[in-house]
Amino acid sequence: MNSEVRPGTKVVLGIITAFIAVWLIAPMFIVFPLSFTDDASFQFPPRAWSTRWYESFFTNPQWTDALRNSAIIGTLVAIIAATLGTITALAINRSKSRLSGTVQAIMLTPLIIPPIIAGAGIYTFFLKTDLVGTIFGFVLVHVTLALPLVVIAVNASLSGYDRSLELAAASLGAGRLTTFVTVTVPLILPGILAGVVFAFVTSFDEVIVAQFMVSPALQTLPMMMYTSVTRTTDPTIAAAAALVLGAVLLAFGLYQFVVVPLTRRSRGRTSV
Repeated sequence: MNSEVRPGTKVVLGIITAFIAVWLIAPMFIVFPLSFTDDASFQFPPRAWSTRWYESFFTNPQWTDALRNSAIIGTLVAIIAATLGTITALAINRSKSRLSGTVQAIMLTPLIIPPIIAGAGIYTFFLKTDLVGTIFGFVLVHVTLALPLVVIAVNASLSGYDRSLELAAASLGAGRLTTFVTVTVPLILPGILAGVVFAFVTSFDEVIVAQFMVSPALQTLPMMMYTSVTRTTDPTIAAAAALVLGAVLLAFGLYQFVVVPLTRRSRGRTSV
């Protein structure tokens, strides 16, 4: 049976794929021209161009404080979730216990539970422990939400992992820590870095659980955007949305075009 795809079929599939991609992505990119409008309302296409709404964003302490809070929380979440997720994925992957599958399923429950239900439970508990409206409380919650994504990403790297390289390093006198740093980490680094990106993005744009965690003294950027869109039609929110979308695209772009090629080279040197 001939399984080759005809050239005409490839063209049709390519056109369909491009159409679906544009259909999914185009609405998001509308925020970029909207953020440069000179009008005081949302109108597309803009009748005049201006940077007034970016100036409004960066000169308003509420917006800049929210951006700083989201950046701090997202960075801490990315570091902690990547560390804990990598350790967890390694433990599950190398465990010989029959319970490893159950543990992995439990680790993925934050992806299954509706965020509104999780937020209500978290708020009830955190209110009694005075963690509502604190960066520490936000980090704890967002690490819980991001951890499953890190475990999935690292597990994907471990699925094609060759442990004979570790045995070879050990036979040459390398200790466990040296083997882990010089052999294991370079080989699973794409998964770890993917987990870092997923964890940061998950934290940076999370809004449902954040509604239960914010306070007048601590606002995150997504919550400021949500509050703004429910109160006014100020296009400053378009500038904020463009900055968030730009940060997400930059993170994935750096991972895809910088980190992945570098880790492939590192993996090649390690294999040799």
